[in-house]
Amino acid sequence: MKRLIFLAAALLACTLTWADIKVVYHLSEGIPQASRAIGNIRNHLNADPKAKIVVVTHGLGIDFLLDGATNQMDQPFAGSVSELVGKGVEFRVCNNTLTARKISADKVLMEAKVVPSGVAEVAKLQAKEGFVYLRP
Repeated sequence: MKRLIFLAAALLACTLTWADIKVVYHLSEGIPQASRAIGNIRNHLNADPKAKIVVVTHGLGIDFLLDGATNQMDQPFAGSVSELVGKGVEFRVCNNTLTARKISADKVLMEAKVVPSGVAEVAKLQAKEGFVYLRP
């Protein structure tokens, strides 16, 4: 019986591939964190191009996904976001933050999706969809 369990576990381990990895990047700290995250995500995809990556933002973390947002070197984020979306990365913005900060949803980059709650989205991705949590 132990041998059968071992073989089943070994078979399962062999069938798991990089494609099975799903990661949620959680951003809530503003532009410096977003800049780090963009670099981390690029590196992540270089190592594992099939990874499923979702970036969930709330609080100051939404700032880089607003029209006209730039990094610390005054470079727009829109190009980097568009590039990552082209590689399958999803960006989600907290509607509670938009409401609290009185920011219209039409100010959010078109590549990003507005979700009801950023923290609830992170929890759902972890608990119900099997995403690994990363916070750059």
